[in-house]
Amino acid sequence: MTEKVPLLDEEACIGCGACEEICPEVFRMNESLGFALVLNPGGAEAGKVEEAMEACPVNCITWSEED
Repeated sequence: MTEKVPLLDEEACIGCGACEEICPEVFRMNESLGFALVLNPGGAEAGKVEEAMEACPVNCITWSEED
């Protein structure tokens, strides 16, 4: 079964923190690196992850499919 998981383009991320604010179960800002990370890909329902995706000003969060 294929599962959708959030994928964050670290090079495109501007470190605004919107994703962590909306969905801290999945995303975490790494202040020392200056961008967000996906710490727990399955930590929240798809709708909440999509809300974080839509809030991203540089659209650097997408879905990736894993088997």
